[in-house]
Amino acid sequence: MKLLIVDDSNIIRSKIARALGSRNLEVVGLARNGNEAVSLFARTRPDVVTMDLTMPEMDGIECIRRLLELNPDTLILVVSALADKATAIEALKLGAQGFLCKPFSEEDLAEAVEELIKGAVHG
Repeated sequence: MKLLIVDDSNIIRSKIARALGSRNLEVVGLARNGNEAVSLFARTRPDVVTMDLTMPEMDGIECIRRLLELNPDTLILVVSALADKATAIEALKLGAQGFLCKPFSEEDLAEAVEELIKGAVHG
C-alpha cells in the first residue's frame, strides 16, 4: 500500500516514514502543508494518508476535504497534537477514519495504521 505523510514538522514526517516504511507501506510522498499534499496526492494516488491538522497554507481539515473529493476511498489517519476534540471530531466527520495524538510511539503509530487498514478491509 502507498502512504502519503502530511505534517509541517520535518521531525514528525521522518518519524512516521521510519515507523511505517518498514511495515509494507511504500512512502510515496512527504508534504509540509495541505497544498503540497493535494498536489502529491493527485500524482501518487496513495492508499493511506497520515494528516496533521495544524499546518500553514492549508490546514488538515481543508486538506482532508480535498483529498476525499479526489478519492473517497482513501484511508486517512489524523496525527495531531491538538487537545481540541472538536477539531478531531470534525476531521472524523469529514471522512478521516482514525485519530492519533502527538506525541506518539512508533508502535502506537503502527497499530493505528494497521487498525485503519483492517477496518477498511473488513468494513
